[in-house]
Amino acid sequence: MMQIGDLLRLADEFQRAVPIEDKTLSFRVFGDSKKLAALRDKSDITVSRFNGALGWFATNWPADAPWPEDIERPASEAVQP
Repeated sequence: MMQIGDLLRLADEFQRAVPIEDKTLSFRVFGDSKKLAALRDKSDITVSRFNGALGWFATNWPADAPWPEDIERPASEAVQP
């Protein structure tokens, strides 16, 4: 089962491939520049926002960066809210 830690790991891996600030990535993923920071500070998230974020990463993952092997990559259309 996927957890918030997995979502944060995707964010970290994405930022290794595409060097952007947390605020910028957070806005792209959630439409909220503070959400990633809140999640890093142990905030919670709704299932629909989690699935939307997962879908964003699946759709926008850099072609030259490997998806983490221990995190299942969903089909982007399967996780849209």
